[in-house]
Amino acid sequence: MSEGWYAAREVAGSASPLPAETVPLAMADGRTLAADQVALTDLPAFDTAAMDGWAVSGEGPWEISGEVLAGSAPAVELTAGRGCVIATGAAVPVGATAVIKREDGVLDRVLTAAYQQGSHMRPAGEECRTGEVLLEAGTVVTPAAMGLLAAAGIDEVEVRRVPRVALVLFGDELVETGVAGIGQVRDALGPQLPGWVRRLGAEVVEVRRVQDTLNAHVAALREVSERVDVVMTTGGTAAGPVDHLHTAVAELGGGFVVDSVAVRPGHPMALARLGPTWLLALPGNPQSAIVSLVSLGKPLFEALLGRRSDDLPQVMLAQAAKAPDHEHRLLACGLDGLTATPVQHLGSAMLRGLAAADGFAVLPPGGAAEGDTVAWLALP
Repeated sequence: MSEGWYAAREVAGSASPLPAETVPLAMADGRTLAADQVALTDLPAFDTAAMDGWAVSGEGPWEISGEVLAGSAPAVELTAGRGCVIATGAAVPVGATAVIKREDGVLDRVLTAAYQQGSHMRPAGEECRTGEVLLEAGTVVTPAAMGLLAAAGIDEVEVRRVPRVALVLFGDELVETGVAGIGQVRDALGPQLPGWVRRLGAEVVEVRRVQDTLNAHVAALREVSERVDVVMTTGGTAAGPVDHLHTAVAELGGGFVVDSVAVRPGHPMALARLGPTWLLALPGNPQSAIVSLVSLGKPLFEALLGRRSDDLPQVMLAQAAKAPDHEHRLLACGLDGLTATPVQHLGSAMLRGLAAADGFAVLPPGGAAEGDTVAWLALP
């Protein structure tokens, strides 16, 4: 068993990033930058009017003639005491020292208004200069980031390849539809894991259900590991009569990097290598599986994507909660501001509490008292 929950996360986060690929900016939402993004132009590229009104030169009153609209270069030059009509976003003409808002000026043969030098003008380079790093490698591209990069003249970006995941579900007792009968269990992980994986920046490209035999385990793992970056299994991580995962990994020449973790729920979680492919082994109990996914899966995917792995934020525990003397406990909680309140239905086989939770309070061995500050692991 791993010496500690945090140590296991560090191991998972030691994976090397996947190769980079170039995609059009329009296709980059949610992708992870593989290189710093540098501005190709000043923003704004020229002195710009921030309001509709008049560009003026020097103190007023001003004689007004001509106009400058957005999308065209100014055809006028201003000298002291002169101005022109200007539209928001238009280039400020040479000689302009301020822009007067339309609602602030009175035009009656000449324009009169209060004057403040530089008012309502956006100077060139106010937001960034050519060559300035706008977004660093490891940043997840958002719609706002796409807008920024577009404004800075960028048409395509270098991003990490999305990790490909094969989901291998063990368990002869699992049924896929309807109400489970006596001795059966309705599969609750197959439907939800692809969504969690997608939120972590990866993609499930295959779902396979495998019989509880060693031969079936070996055959399935050998086949899927040849075409994905991560094989994610459910069940079979313990030492029961049909838990064949450890033997199957050994027969395939693989090895475990993390083999169970000092945490509850989810302690049978594991991380192994099958050649160049990672194997992320989740316990079969639903809540234990999701604890394991965010414990080992999240840092693994962050590492494969080259994302920065930040320290966990801190929250205040709304009520006292126990943990085993020598293990961390990940306690499903709702979060209100910075206060974490445990949900109901916390059994490792239960989903009701998980469906109501925002994440997990990370309790140290022995537990925590009401009002204590603890680490917070958010659900993706």
